[in-house]
Amino acid sequence: MSETRTFADVEEFTAAVGEPLGTGPWYEVTQDQVNLFADATEDHQWIHVDLEKAAAGPFGAPIAHGYLTLSLIPRLGADIYRIRNLRMGINYGLNKVRFPQPVTVGSRIRAHAELVSVTPGAQGSQAVVRWTIEIEGAPKPACVAETVALLVA
Repeated sequence: MSETRTFADVEEFTAAVGEPLGTGPWYEVTQDQVNLFADATEDHQWIHVDLEKAAAGPFGAPIAHGYLTLSLIPRLGADIYRIRNLRMGINYGLNKVRFPQPVTVGSRIRAHAELVSVTPGAQGSQAVVRWTIEIEGAPKPACVAETVALLVA
């Protein structure tokens, strides 16, 4: 794990294109989170919320929704890097998302971030960050995603 990397501004952040931004600390995924996410999205599939059935199912335990894992990127990334002198950062989209391995409830995950590109535009700069969400002790990552954010200075 590395310390939080702090950039003075978008220009300094842009200079880091192609570099790893760092790795965050481990974070435990709980059943309470999964249940709340199921309620928020109305996705109550048994593999997420039925503890008995999920324990006897293909993963041996309940699993987090893939989109829950994806939605944790802002939380996991907060300990990796920050940019000062920003008015705001806005989610602009995703270029690619894959979920190679499910996250069983009680697992610990962490994020690795790499700055792929920063492109100036009329409303701000578009930053593409490649995230790899690792599961402690697992051979494959839980999620690999390229996020696109609009950075407004």
